[in-house]
Amino acid sequence: MERLQKVMAQAGVASRRKSEELITTGHVQVNGEVVKELGTKVDQNDAIQVDGASIMRENYVYYLLYKPRGVVSTAHDDKGRKTVVDLLQDVDERIYPVGRLDYDTSGLLLMTNDGTLANQLMHPKYKIDKTYVAKVKGIPTNEALEQLRHGLLVDGHKTAPAKTKVISTEHRRNTAIVQLTIHEGHNHQVKNMLAAIGVPVEKLRRDSYGPLTLDGMTSGDYRELKPAELATLREAIAQQGTNKRSRTRSHHRSK
Repeated sequence: MERLQKVMAQAGVASRRKSEELITTGHVQVNGEVVKELGTKVDQNDAIQVDGASIMRENYVYYLLYKPRGVVSTAHDDKGRKTVVDLLQDVDERIYPVGRLDYDTSGLLLMTNDGTLANQLMHPKYKIDKTYVAKVKGIPTNEALEQLRHGLLVDGHKTAPAKTKVISTEHRRNTAIVQLTIHEGHNHQVKNMLAAIGVPVEKLRRDSYGPLTLDGMTSGDYRELKPAELATLREAIAQQGTNKRSRTRSHHRSK
């Protein structure tokens, strides 16, 4: 469900502010009824008309992109750099990335025009796991990894406990490959966490986002999500929402 004025703006009717004016002045109908409330929410099954004309709404699409390094995770870039949207040249819908990966970070990025799903995935309360693989300078000790597993202070913020393990080490070059799974999304979080334990990141890739993985893909590849993948992703969101409500009820009972 999305707010009516947002759907109108996405359909190109008018800016969101102008769409709000059209709603409050009685120009908009939903399923044949005039709607003047700005809080009204609609879904894909609702018929929307503005001054008697039906608006054309985009179908929701979902793409999984293996973002290469050297590409920005935005729809537009004022520096003229290549964006993730540029990579999906045969997609007609206006899509955008869910969250972001740094310019020099590669890996899994979900692209969609489904604002509701995007907001749920990025909202901290849903705690969707994201797994990264990093090549780091130095070889982390188990004591250092324990700091990540219990949470540590980074830029004044204590991180949530992370799952982590060392995949391989190269003692001659003093480097290691480390896997890190987190559900938070603070700016440069993985790089900052690893730097905080003394092993700065040299290369970073995101391998999974919730149940989605890069299996069978190479850098620059993209494909539509399969219906089963989308269903599994929605189930993960719903499960986290249920867990959140259960924790809240338990907290209130314990007071």
